[in-house]
Amino acid sequence: MDLIKLTRELGAAIQQDERYIAFVDARKANDDDKELNALIGKLNLIQMNYKNESEKEEPDRAKLDSLDEDFRKIYGEIMLNENMRKFEEAKQNVDDMMNYLIQILSLCVNGEDPATCEPKSEEGGCSGNCGTCGGCG
Repeated sequence: MDLIKLTRELGAAIQQDERYIAFVDARKANDDDKELNALIGKLNLIQMNYKNESEKEEPDRAKLDSLDEDFRKIYGEIMLNENMRKFEEAKQNVDDMMNYLIQILSLCVNGEDPATCEPKSEEGGCSGNCGTCGGCG
């Protein structure tokens, strides 16, 4: 059995999943959104200016506060952008899918039946990291 080949086949199947396709479409919409990209550029410039000021021997606290306020304002505008909201939702859906798949693999590595093992829901408190677990069951 070639695990690498099977992993590549799983990767191809993931790329056919509607959640992944929605994620790719949302990422492209973000990339094509000139207004959003201008805001992200401003945010990056604010971060760079903040870093430069904070690294000075005697940083100007008022300038840092002003940059922080500007950052929060621009960040808020970015997060209100419809394309960014759709992207964040699509990204979360792909992250959730990947976490679920990783939990199944972890259960299998721990000896569970691959055909029937099922990760516990978030309500059950399973993070997929057995190091923080009080036990399954």
